[in-house]
Amino acid sequence: MLSKQFLYKLFPLVALVFMGLSPTLAQTKAQKALEDKKNNLEQEIKDMNRLLLVKKKERGTVVESLENSLKKIKIREQLIRVNNQQANLLSAQISSNEREINRQKKTLARLKADYAQMIQKSFLHSSQENRLLFLLSSKSFYMGYKRLQYLKQYRQYRKKQGLEIGEKTKELEEKTRVLSSQRKAKQKLVSSNRVEKDLLLKEKQAKDQLLANIKRNERQYAASIKKKQKEAQALERRIEKLIKEAIAAANKKSGLKKEGASFVLTPEAKRVATNFTANKGKLVWPLEKGLLKRGYGVYTDPVYPGIKHQNNGVSLATESGAFARAIFEGEVIAIMAVPGGNLGVQVKHGNYISTYYNLSKVSVQKGDLVKEKDPLGQIATNGITGQTLLKFYLYQNATRLNPQEWVYNMK
Repeated sequence: MLSKQFLYKLFPLVALVFMGLSPTLAQTKAQKALEDKKNNLEQEIKDMNRLLLVKKKERGTVVESLENSLKKIKIREQLIRVNNQQANLLSAQISSNEREINRQKKTLARLKADYAQMIQKSFLHSSQENRLLFLLSSKSFYMGYKRLQYLKQYRQYRKKQGLEIGEKTKELEEKTRVLSSQRKAKQKLVSSNRVEKDLLLKEKQAKDQLLANIKRNERQYAASIKKKQKEAQALERRIEKLIKEAIAAANKKSGLKKEGASFVLTPEAKRVATNFTANKGKLVWPLEKGLLKRGYGVYTDPVYPGIKHQNNGVSLATESGAFARAIFEGEVIAIMAVPGGNLGVQVKHGNYISTYYNLSKVSVQKGDLVKEKDPLGQIATNGITGQTLLKFYLYQNATRLNPQEWVYNMK
């Protein structure tokens, strides 16, 4: 049988293994989450460099370049923070593993010492007393049987101890290998962060230069802002006017004499509206690939932080030649043609209306029924900036909604 003394010596090692499982698992999950976040940020920077690059440095594009620069700086700063978090987590794991290795070395040394002492005693015992005599000296057959069982257990115990020492040695070697790998990973993160900080510094210097150029031409900047605001307001008035007209036409068709601010829904339209509501936060993007250039709501002026602007939809950057696509099943209720601007499409989903603007050509007609992801039209590419931007709006009846709350992972 195994001695109680040896079991007491073995217990700390066993307990150590089980105690180490939970923190290691938690750290692994945290490391995986940070790695995923880092990969997403790096991909976002790549997409920004590809989709938001202003190709021609001409009048009217400087502000565009500044806005893109500020967005890139923000993402780069997030990436550096994630790198720091990963490095800190690795440092904690390295320290924990170093302590664990030291404990395992001490425990393994004790196991080896006990095993060596046991082998030595066994050798001395076998040289001083013949095992056969040990059995024959038994006072009874029962005692002889017990002594025989003892010798068998002793041999098994020695074999088991030898195997266990071999296993613990392998575990220690693996832990040492992991520690070496973690140290290399940390060094790689530190080097990566140096590169990111250098890039961030260059981007901030470029941003400062752009800002200085704009402030030297404040009148031109102010005129450009006013022009954009007027264009945005005209577009939004056009969108809301078309929605109100669609509501009035639909209600008149249903036989409602009094005009209202909401659609009178047929049973089929109610079904679509209910399903649309149920998919809040899970709706597909209005384009296959792209990124959010400007979100919904109030945003700060890139040149004068004290000035605030309102965006009633979202601006999405995508690849040249890309098509806008329906976010849900519905009916095309209007094809927009803005004077001096591009085209747009409005789709009704029960009592919800999605608007897709800045199209160079449309591939649907008023009255068409569309399904989720059906192409609606090709998105226009700006000849000066080289950017392909879709302006997307969402309404419930005549009430504006924040598309970022409805479309999946639009942030």
